[in-house]
Amino acid sequence: MNIGIIGLQKSGKTTIFNALTGQGAEVSEYASQRVEPNLAVVEVQDQRVASLSAMYQPRKTIYASVEFVDFAGLSAGAAEHGVFSGAAMQLVKNADALCAVVRNFHDQVIDETHGAPDPAGAVETIAAELILADQIIAERRLERIAHDLQRGKKTPQLSAEQKLIERLIAHLGEEHPLRSLELSVDDRKTIAGFQFLSVKPVFVVLNSSEDSYGKSDAVMDAIGQHYPVVEFAGSFEMELSRLEDDGERQVFMLDMGIAESARTRLTTFAYRTLGYVSFFTVGKDEVRAWTIRDGQTAVEAAGTVHSDLARGFIRAEVFSYDDLMQYGSEKAVRDAGRFRVEGKHYVVADGDIINVRFSV
Repeated sequence: MNIGIIGLQKSGKTTIFNALTGQGAEVSEYASQRVEPNLAVVEVQDQRVASLSAMYQPRKTIYASVEFVDFAGLSAGAAEHGVFSGAAMQLVKNADALCAVVRNFHDQVIDETHGAPDPAGAVETIAAELILADQIIAERRLERIAHDLQRGKKTPQLSAEQKLIERLIAHLGEEHPLRSLELSVDDRKTIAGFQFLSVKPVFVVLNSSEDSYGKSDAVMDAIGQHYPVVEFAGSFEMELSRLEDDGERQVFMLDMGIAESARTRLTTFAYRTLGYVSFFTVGKDEVRAWTIRDGQTAVEAAGTVHSDLARGFIRAEVFSYDDLMQYGSEKAVRDAGRFRVEGKHYVVADGDIINVRFSV
């Protein structure tokens, strides 16, 4: 899973990035001209993987991972100035989802330069910039289509694309993101190459101060009417991520009423709100977690492991993590009648342990 972190200037995006990843990316308080994004890949801490590894004693244990891309801060009018067309922004365009960080803390210098924190307003500004960026792309494509048609290159495919792009422009013109437009599978294939930003799932991180953390119910409710939202005390949690002493870290977290690390909370939140699930492959060589979207089938899960498994799929041998923990061994799971053989259309459930039989 790839998550692009975006936000207005001085919203504390890089602070959140550091809290999530444990990195020490430079945080410029008041003036930054950074263009290149910060990148980090982190493991999804899943106790189920640890338990499976303890049971199977594999040579390798591989957790699922999340890649975070922290892009430079945006400003109103960014889309018109081509911010979203840069090479660095390509990484954000490739993201599976966007995490919009909004400021919920006061700072005298930042307040004087950028105004007092307005989290709900910041979300609206970011949404408008994504929509405008997509409008620019769609309108340029429509111009090229019209040019091709004038030159006599009319084909059924080009005419169909013209109608689709006109639909997109009309929807965007009403200030609606493309993710809210009903599109067929063929429509989505047609527009996939454009990498529209407003088609991506968006969730919000409310970046609060230590003083305001846990006291922003009204703001959370306002944002939550339109987007999934989670609150972090960004600067505090960045410092927590740098503590090497687990005991000391737990004491500070307890004082703030924080039950889990920023990384664990955000990855759990992202999985739940974006509709991801994990399945596992196990054995003496390797225990591994894999990430797929909820609703994907056994053959799609097989393709996540290796394209050959999907191409030559015969069947999937399936049992659940919960059953394995309850009965204590694969043999006991079989004896209890909880071991299943499923076909390619079986919808994989979170926590499934799968062994794919295939022939190429």
